[in-house]
Amino acid sequence: MGPAPAGAQHRGTAEEPEMMESALEGPVKEGKRDSSKKRPVAGSPVGLLQPVKLSRAELYKEPTNEELNRLRETESLFHSSLLRLQVEELLKEVRLSEKKKERIDAFLREVNQRIMRVPPTSETELTDQSWLPDGVRVPLHQVPYTVKGCFRFLAPAQVTVVGSYLLGTCIRPDINVDMALTMPREILQDKDGLNQRYFRKRALYLAHLAHHLAQDPLFGSVHFSYTSGCHLKPSLLLRPHGKDKHLVTVRLHPCPPREFFRLCRLLPSKNNVRSAWYRGQSLSGDGSPEPPTPHYNTWVLQDTALESHMQLLSTMLGTASGLKDGVALLKVWLRQRELDKGLGGFSGFIVSMLVAFLVSTRKIHTTMSGYQVLRSILQFLATTDLTVNGISLCSSSDPSLPALADFHQAFPVVFLDPSGHLNLCADVTASTYRQVQHEAQLSMALLDSRADDGFQLLLMTPKPMIRAFDHILHLCPLSRLQAACHRLKLWPELQDHGGDYVSAALGPLTTLLEQGLGSRLHLLAHSRPPVSEWDISQDPPKHRDSRVLTLGLLLRPEGLTSVLELGPEADQPEAAAFRQFWGSRSELRRFQDGAIREAVVWEAASLAQKRLIPHQVVTHLLALHADIPDTCVHYTGGFLDALIQGLKETSSTGEEALAAAVRCYDDLSRMLWGLEGLPLTVSAVQGAHPVLRYTEVFPPTPARPACSFYEHLRERASLLPRPDKPCPAYVEPMTVVCHLEGSGQWPQDAEAIRRVRAAFQLRLAELLMQQHGLQCRATATHTDVLKDGFVFRIRVAYQREPQILRETRSPEGMISLRDTPASLRLERDTKQLPLLTSALHGLQQQHPAFSGVARLAKRWVRAQLLGQEFTDESLDLVAAALFLHPEPFTPPSSPQVGFLRFLFLVSTFDWKNSPLIVNLNNELTGT
Repeated sequence: MGPAPAGAQHRGTAEEPEMMESALEGPVKEGKRDSSKKRPVAGSPVGLLQPVKLSRAELYKEPTNEELNRLRETESLFHSSLLRLQVEELLKEVRLSEKKKERIDAFLREVNQRIMRVPPTSETELTDQSWLPDGVRVPLHQVPYTVKGCFRFLAPAQVTVVGSYLLGTCIRPDINVDMALTMPREILQDKDGLNQRYFRKRALYLAHLAHHLAQDPLFGSVHFSYTSGCHLKPSLLLRPHGKDKHLVTVRLHPCPPREFFRLCRLLPSKNNVRSAWYRGQSLSGDGSPEPPTPHYNTWVLQDTALESHMQLLSTMLGTASGLKDGVALLKVWLRQRELDKGLGGFSGFIVSMLVAFLVSTRKIHTTMSGYQVLRSILQFLATTDLTVNGISLCSSSDPSLPALADFHQAFPVVFLDPSGHLNLCADVTASTYRQVQHEAQLSMALLDSRADDGFQLLLMTPKPMIRAFDHILHLCPLSRLQAACHRLKLWPELQDHGGDYVSAALGPLTTLLEQGLGSRLHLLAHSRPPVSEWDISQDPPKHRDSRVLTLGLLLRPEGLTSVLELGPEADQPEAAAFRQFWGSRSELRRFQDGAIREAVVWEAASLAQKRLIPHQVVTHLLALHADIPDTCVHYTGGFLDALIQGLKETSSTGEEALAAAVRCYDDLSRMLWGLEGLPLTVSAVQGAHPVLRYTEVFPPTPARPACSFYEHLRERASLLPRPDKPCPAYVEPMTVVCHLEGSGQWPQDAEAIRRVRAAFQLRLAELLMQQHGLQCRATATHTDVLKDGFVFRIRVAYQREPQILRETRSPEGMISLRDTPASLRLERDTKQLPLLTSALHGLQQQHPAFSGVARLAKRWVRAQLLGQEFTDESLDLVAAALFLHPEPFTPPSSPQVGFLRFLFLVSTFDWKNSPLIVNLNNELTGT
């Protein structure tokens, strides 16, 4: 990517500061503006936004024609004026200024002159590289080394700037300019497309250029790098010297002359890497056909089409500023989701060609705004499956052109260029494309919701893999994938990828894991760290130098905790394939319906262990089918579980203990509902404790006191701890609010109501002891009940008591309602907390990971000694927001990823100027 020259309508002079343009663009008197700046708002907190003060004349003046036209455009092309301002400000930030563009153009002219002055060399064999100086290495792994052909260096026949710089669609901060160097025909031979001869010449061409350009004082650094992560296609990176060293990076790409290679020889079904040459073996003579090399052929075709693609995009985008803005927004969208980097990424070039395709099919018009282009592309990606039905920019009906079906056999994703021979998505893996589809669907749902913060969530929120996926696993060292290729018999893929065993094994491994995880898995994505550039005096990095291959698992909560993989019946033909896939884990089992089936049962007793069943699946399948031991699989799915485990728990994270307490509470509720002998019947029983909403960090354990540790005080019906015995365990009571039905017999005085409630507390304890044999201790404000080792603190509530506490009588006898500390506290304890507990209890039933996320959040806050600053209820609500409003993510299915999102939300949310609204039960609407 390179810097985008903005059109005149988007450019400002070099002296103009970048600032948000005002929603009102009419003329304002300078005197008024200056005077408003001199009147600061007294006592305003630092960082708090303040409204702009305008005079009455400025507020009610008639809009100008320009403002009316702008409002009409906003209404037809954008959702709102705010969205338009946000989009325009973002484009202003990512575009290149005119002043920097002039300096880059001057640097490009100097680069062109330096390249044309590089001296030629005499002709030598490709294997004779003694002419290369000691200070430069060939930027290519020459394996096998022996290859036919000759090479000599001649100055490029043509130097052309290609890519997004000329189109005006590049974005900051990565300002890259691509230059295509057309190699003269004299240095190429007819059969250079075979056995990497073209790529060897291309690498030697760059090596000679690098040696001479590195000696020029114009350049501050001269390095090699891989083009889009492809190790067969290095490029030369040039950066200016001095203060402009971070201004731009120029990437040199040697390419063959147009129509040098015959396209019929580079079809996806053709072979251009001979097995005998690549494997170093003599011909077998058995007449077996050579395996096709579709990726190798595509990499050759990509170099031949650089200029034609540039001409197509220039014609399609032309002077349509809206299309260019849309491409820039799409690049920002891809970059925030880390989808555009490295080999197999969905690059900005692909989305540019996708815009051109939709323009050619009249689904995008040149008059559309950048926001409309963004929506159109996201809608297309969300609803179109290029893995099944490919698309083509080719309008020719020539019968000699290959069919789309031929490309579908060779590539997982198909998008053909105008020639009909080159698949633009050849390097895009099926996993990456499904991730793009998934992100597009989430983005369209966000845009359709018309949320006020939709722009922030869509284009300004980064989505790294560690926060986007529930479980992450790292495969390292990557050298193990070489053995995996041998085990999976991927010789044709290795031959096609030029020995890149990581790329060769990636597709089969992801397919294997997707099949094994089955209904547990919603999406599997992969990430390869980009290969860093290297000095021209160093050997190119090896495949294993990438260090790690990262896979992300987005899990389905409904199938995550199943311990059974149910296979076919024993007499079915599919049973053999099931046994072969699962190996020793597969066994015959008889089920309750009498069926005898193949099945796989995973060892998991607690909910925490069930969440980690994907770990067992992944390690078993990789060891069985790919010879990758579990020591090479670094799985991060439950690293934080130990923080919410009790002292005596080794495998559980407390969900079972919380569920046991809730079951005990449910039993007590039924007892209260069925009590006989109360003057008023129970109208509602509601919990009001963190345990009953599954958010207590360490759930209480049932306490059953040993009689030998206590003295029995019969007159007080109590147990007194013996001084020579261990201190008894502390049992925290769980608050339960018991609402009684309304009646005209209730008094209207606050003190009288308290006395009546105290009588009900005594009667409640008496009936629970008589009818259910529970140990109870009643006080004036509550009744403590011991049941199954848990202590419940029952508070009797009268629904009109908070209102009576708010009543105040004036000297004239008038009654008015006014909140008091006592009324607010009582309403919080008897109404708000029970409602919150009920709502979060329901949220836990929908999202089983909520409990772990909320408890980890509290654990972290208390570890920072902030427990007194934040209440339990506020932290529970923040954790609930991650599930109720997860945009731009999906609701977390593991406590780990939910906790990471909690930290990100707390650290980035604008708490001073915006409230965090948690819409429980969708009770808040926009009307």
